[in-house]
Amino acid sequence: MSWILALVIGGVAGWLAGAIMDSSRGGIFFNIVLGILGGVVGTWLFGLLHIFTSGSIWSVLLTATVGAIVIIVIARLFTGKV
Repeated sequence: MSWILALVIGGVAGWLAGAIMDSSRGGIFFNIVLGILGGVVGTWLFGLLHIFTSGSIWSVLLTATVGAIVIIVIARLFTGKV
């Protein structure tokens, strides 16, 4: 997967997670970072739970979005907002 595609998927995943969780933060840079970190967390979490994805763009997007939601939930536990 190319870097540009990874950034686009990360941005979309971060935006989706922010929309689902009604996050008060915004901006394209924040969404990209959240989506990329979400991809790492989601891949680790899915592997831990023995949930294996196909590697398609849709499964990568789903994994990154779930991971970004987990990051938002953890951040809200510590800060009360995000």
